[in-house]
Amino acid sequence: MIRLNLDESSIVAFIHCRLLARDMVDLNTAMAAAATERRKRVEGEEKEKKIRRSGADLGLEPFDPAKYAEKEKADTVSMWLVITFSVIVSLLMRYVLMGNTSPEKTDILYLLPLTAMILIPQVHRTILPEKYVEHYTKGSWVKAGFLHTFTFLAMSFLLVNPPLGDIVAPQLSNEWSIVTDDGVELLIDDGTKKSTITWTVDSNGKLTGQVWLLFGLADNVNSDGAEVLVTLSNNNGSRELSADNTFWDINEQRLANSTTTTNKTIPDFFPHGDKDQRFAIHLGEDLPEGKHSITVKITEQGDPWVNHRTYNWDLIVVKEIVQN
Repeated sequence: MIRLNLDESSIVAFIHCRLLARDMVDLNTAMAAAATERRKRVEGEEKEKKIRRSGADLGLEPFDPAKYAEKEKADTVSMWLVITFSVIVSLLMRYVLMGNTSPEKTDILYLLPLTAMILIPQVHRTILPEKYVEHYTKGSWVKAGFLHTFTFLAMSFLLVNPPLGDIVAPQLSNEWSIVTDDGVELLIDDGTKKSTITWTVDSNGKLTGQVWLLFGLADNVNSDGAEVLVTLSNNNGSRELSADNTFWDINEQRLANSTTTTNKTIPDFFPHGDKDQRFAIHLGEDLPEGKHSITVKITEQGDPWVNHRTYNWDLIVVKEIVQN
């Protein structure tokens, strides 16, 4: 054992050295810990900045103004190419396919043109340069398909309606009615757009007087060009009837002063004025009780088809029931 003879001042100096050494160790530890914490904080901030930054890590491509301008130009060229393609398809449908298709097989007139959208990608690749085609994706073809569909529908509506086309036969202007003429007075039914008129007669069981069928036809082009065939069928068989072209002119004043079966206003046969074609058909005299079927067949040379329309009406004559 070594024994040290230290005086009081030596002991004090020794204690100060020990305390100083301990403080130096604690200071180094604290500085190391602070450096570690600062490094972690910096790394965390860098990661956060990387997450917030747009780029490949988020699946976003860096914005290239030149490339964006080229893509916009390619989309514009594609739009006009699809519109031109659709217009050509519509014209072929109207002036080639439609003229060689019967009205009974009209499904092909829209199925075939709409199916033509599968040619749109190939048309692009054939006509446009590679600098445009490289910008097109599946989404581009979907948009082109919708544009073709709506362009074709709009063009078809324009091409098959007047003045470029006529595929609909003339139709009933407003109402049809039955008129009886006893030589003195005209008695007219209220008129209807429905298929049946029921007329109640007195105990003799007949619709007395000359019986006329009145109606008007309207067309979006010219109803005067239509051929109208009227057939009357009853217990006496069937017979074809012709229109009387003078009835309306001769009886204009009498029609204005006529009465109706229910004292209502005279039916409005011609809501479009002189644009409607007038028809008066003589059904016969003193029509007996029962059902009288009237068939009106309308035929018109349209564009490009012959247009047809048929109306089936019934005049039912019933005897009034007298209660004692």
